Amino acid sequence: MKRNPHTPNEKAKLVLEVLKGERTLNEIASEHSIHPNMLSRWKNEAIAGLASVFENDAAQKRKEKKEHETEIDELYAQIGKLTTQNEWLKKKSGL
Repeated sequence: MKRNPHTPNEKAKLVLEVLKGERTLNEIASEHSIHPNMLSRWKNEAIAGLASVFENDAAQKRKEKKEHETEIDELYAQIGKLTTQNEWLKKKSGL
Protein backbone atom coordinates (compact mmCIF):
# COMPACT_ATOMS: atom_id res chain seq x y z
CA MET A 1 0.00 0.00 0.00
CA LYS A 2 1.41 3.37 -1.02
CA ARG A 3 1.68 6.11 1.58
CA ASN A 4 0.11 9.42 0.70
CA PRO A 5 1.66 12.44 2.38
CA HIS A 6 -0.89 14.80 3.85
CA THR A 7 -0.29 18.49 4.37
CA PRO A 8 -0.89 20.05 7.79
CA ASN A 9 -3.90 21.87 6.33
CA GLU A 10 -5.46 18.61 5.18
CA LYS A 11 -4.83 17.04 8.58
CA ALA A 12 -6.37 20.01 10.36
CA LYS A 13 -9.42 19.92 8.12
CA LEU A 14 -9.97 16.21 8.79
CA VAL A 15 -9.42 16.56 12.53
CA LEU A 16 -11.93 19.42 12.69
CA GLU A 17 -14.40 17.24 10.87
CA VAL A 18 -13.85 14.48 13.44
CA LEU A 19 -14.17 16.89 16.35
CA LYS A 20 -17.47 18.26 15.04
CA GLY A 21 -18.91 14.78 15.53
CA GLU A 22 -21.39 14.99 12.68
CA ARG A 23 -20.03 11.76 11.20
CA THR A 24 -18.10 8.90 12.73
CA LEU A 25 -14.35 8.65 12.56
CA ASN A 26 -14.64 5.53 10.40
CA GLU A 27 -16.88 7.28 7.87
CA ILE A 28 -14.44 10.17 7.52
CA ALA A 29 -11.46 7.84 7.30
CA SER A 30 -13.00 5.67 4.58
CA GLU A 31 -14.12 8.70 2.56
CA HIS A 32 -10.58 10.10 2.50
CA SER A 33 -8.79 6.72 2.23
CA ILE A 34 -7.05 7.11 5.57
CA HIS A 35 -6.73 4.41 8.19
CA PRO A 36 -8.95 5.21 11.19
CA ASN A 37 -5.99 4.74 13.56
CA MET A 38 -4.07 7.46 11.73
CA LEU A 39 -7.01 9.83 11.93
CA SER A 40 -7.38 9.03 15.62
CA ARG A 41 -3.69 9.73 16.20
CA TRP A 42 -3.94 13.09 14.40
CA LYS A 43 -6.94 13.94 16.58
CA ASN A 44 -5.03 13.10 19.77
CA GLU A 45 -2.01 15.16 18.63
CA ALA A 46 -4.28 18.11 17.85
CA ILE A 47 -5.95 17.94 21.24
CA ALA A 48 -2.60 17.63 23.03
CA GLY A 49 -1.19 20.64 21.15
CA LEU A 50 -4.26 22.80 21.52
CA ALA A 51 -2.90 24.64 24.58
CA SER A 52 0.04 25.94 22.55
CA VAL A 53 -2.38 27.91 20.37
CA PHE A 54 -3.27 30.10 23.34
CA GLU A 55 0.26 30.63 24.66
CA ASN A 56 1.43 34.19 24.83
CA ASP A 57 4.36 34.60 22.42
CA ALA A 58 5.23 38.00 23.86
CA ALA A 59 5.86 36.50 27.30
CA GLN A 60 8.09 33.83 25.79
CA LYS A 61 10.05 36.44 23.83
CA ARG A 62 10.51 38.58 26.95
CA LYS A 63 11.79 35.56 28.84
CA GLU A 64 14.25 34.72 26.07
CA LYS A 65 15.41 38.34 25.87
CA LYS A 66 15.99 38.47 29.62
CA GLU A 67 18.00 35.23 29.49
CA HIS A 68 20.03 36.61 26.57
CA GLU A 69 20.77 39.85 28.43
CA THR A 70 21.83 37.88 31.52
CA GLU A 71 24.18 35.78 29.41
CA ILE A 72 25.67 38.91 27.80
CA ASP A 73 26.23 40.48 31.23
CA GLU A 74 28.02 37.32 32.41
CA LEU A 75 30.20 37.31 29.30
CA TYR A 76 31.13 40.99 29.75
CA ALA A 77 32.06 40.27 33.39
CA GLN A 78 34.25 37.38 32.25
CA ILE A 79 35.90 39.59 29.59
CA GLY A 80 36.65 42.21 32.24
CA LYS A 81 38.15 39.62 34.56
CA LEU A 82 40.32 38.13 31.82
CA THR A 83 41.46 41.58 30.66
CA THR A 84 42.49 42.45 34.22
CA GLN A 85 44.37 39.16 34.60
CA ASN A 86 46.07 39.68 31.24
CA GLU A 87 47.21 43.19 32.19
CA TRP A 88 48.50 41.93 35.55
CA LEU A 89 50.47 39.14 33.84
CA LYS A 90 51.97 41.60 31.35
CA LYS A 91 53.01 43.89 34.21
CA LYS A 92 54.56 41.04 36.24
CA SER A 93 56.40 39.50 33.29
CA GLY A 94 57.92 42.81 32.28
CA LEU A 95 56.56 42.95 28.73
